This record gives sequence, structure tokens and C-alpha cells, in this order.
Amino acid sequence: MSEFNFVMISAGFEHGGNVMHRHLDGHSKLLVYPFESQLGNRNFNDFLSSVERVQYRYPEFAEGLTPAELYEQIIDEEMKTFLRKRNGSKFKDANLELDEKERIADFVKIIGQAPHFRRNVIEAFFRSTFSSWKNYYTPQREGMTYVGYSPTVGIDADRIVRDFPQARIVHIVRNPFSAYRDTKRRPFPQTLTRYLITWNIYHSTVEMFAKMYPDNVRIFRYEDLVGDKKAFMNDASTFIGVDFEPSMLYPSWNGEEIKDNIAPWGTVLKSTAEYNEEIISDLSAQDKRQIADGTRALARHFGYHKIPYLAEYYGAD
Repeated sequence: MSEFNFVMISAGFEHGGNVMHRHLDGHSKLLVYPFESQLGNRNFNDFLSSVERVQYRYPEFAEGLTPAELYEQIIDEEMKTFLRKRNGSKFKDANLELDEKERIADFVKIIGQAPHFRRNVIEAFFRSTFSSWKNYYTPQREGMTYVGYSPTVGIDADRIVRDFPQARIVHIVRNPFSAYRDTKRRPFPQTLTRYLITWNIYHSTVEMFAKMYPDNVRIFRYEDLVGDKKAFMNDASTFIGVDFEPSMLYPSWNGEEIKDNIAPWGTVLKSTAEYNEEIISDLSAQDKRQIADGTRALARHFGYHKIPYLAEYYGAD
């Protein structure tokens, strides 16, 4: 295989990972996966398995599997549901022309003969998606960068970097007030206590990896994205190794701007500073108090006490 340029977006739930994903869509040098890149499989099990669902983790593969079996082991629920039972997909109206039989054939061809290492499986997964995607808005060219998004994959950053020493992991942190409010749109939202525990686990873990692998892992605040998109995207594009392009200033899918709500690609409906601030008022006083108490140390580490509409909860300097 030729050089494989690889970026994964990580976040937490309703932290703006989908928003970041959609803002990178449309860049002329990026091949952006259409939905969540749910790379995980049921073979992986560690001490964090009770914290997050397996499809959002970085996978492990048993020896001796055929290429077709390896393809099937990747959960990839959003894409496979769309391809296999489109009427059951929340993306059923998306204009995506892709034949899964062709994708599997390309995957088998790309991965080649055994032994099949995990890095080869992941690379074949992304390459075969775009080689079989018939109406992707721009042709594949040598040197382009593949971009995936899986909400909490940053907690596996060490394993990703082991496979891809040049990979870039962009991790989005969002203030827990706005983030928790957006999770309440889900049909089965987490309890507030569980949400706050995972908020602390996700971001403290990725902060550790950002210190261990500064060339590979970086945390970006969602509030900076919606506060000054051009400055934010200039910084992000430098980190992932591409030039800034104006398409990074708005969300899109397959190169077409999303002008209304970002749903169904994410529960964060609008990528604006006004939306991020206004939805906090929907929370009860008790919720706000628990969120502030449960996240104060880490939130201050990320500078949330310096944002005017959050200072009252975290205490301004």
C-alpha cells in the first residue's frame, strides 16, 4: 500500500465531534467518512469496557480470519445499516451511491494476503469505502488524507498511534452544560451522574495522551470552534497537515453545505456560539449545580472559567 494519511476525530457525546467532522467535509485534500466511523468490534475488552460501547473503541482482531471475515467484524453500524436496510437508517435520504459488494471486493483486494495486521484492516476499511463510493464529490488523488470520526476513540489513542505513528487525533471538548443539554434529546439519555463521570474520564484520558504524544493528539475546545471558526480551522488544519480552505467554515456533507440543522449527523443542531450558550438555560438549577460541582477541576484546566457565560459556575479568576 502507498502512504496512508490518517486523521481520527474524537470527542464525547454531544461534544461537537460530528460538527467538526462535518466542517472538514468539503476540503479538497480530505476524504471524509460519510457517517460515524465505528471501527470497534466485539473482540476488544479492557477495564474501560463498561464505560463505553464497543463500536466506539479501537478494535482487536483474532488471527486466522479471512479478509471478508475481518470486514464483517468491524461494527460500522451506521454505514452497514444504510447499505443493508436503508429504510431503517436515519440517513435514508442521504445521496450516497455505494454498492457494499463492491466495497467488500475492494477491501479484500486492498488488504491482500495474510498476515493481516490491524493497521492493514483499518487502512483497507477507509480505502475501500472511497474506492467504491461512486458519487463522492471529488476524485481520490494520491496524498489525500482519510478522516474518520468515532465519539470516544481518543481514549484508545495509544493503540492508534502504535499502528499509525503519523496519525493525527483531533479531540473536541465542550462545556458539560451545553453538552449534557443536547444529550437530553436522545430517546434514552444517560443519567446526569453517569454523564459527568464519563465527561471526566474521556477528557482527562485524552489530555494524558496529548502530553504523551503531542505530535499525534491535540485537544480543541468546541467553544473556540463556534467563537472564531477561521482562527480555529487555521489551527486545526495546521495540526492535521492541510492548508486552510473556506469550506472549513461551514458544515457540509459530500461537499454540499448543510444550511439548517446538522441532524441526523449529530444531536448538536447548530454550530454557533449563540446556540451553545442559549441551550444552557434549559437546564434546571439543580442540574447546573451538579454539573459545576462534578466538573470544576477539569473544566478550569480547560479554561472554561474564563468564558463569561460559564464563569458564574466555575468562578472567574
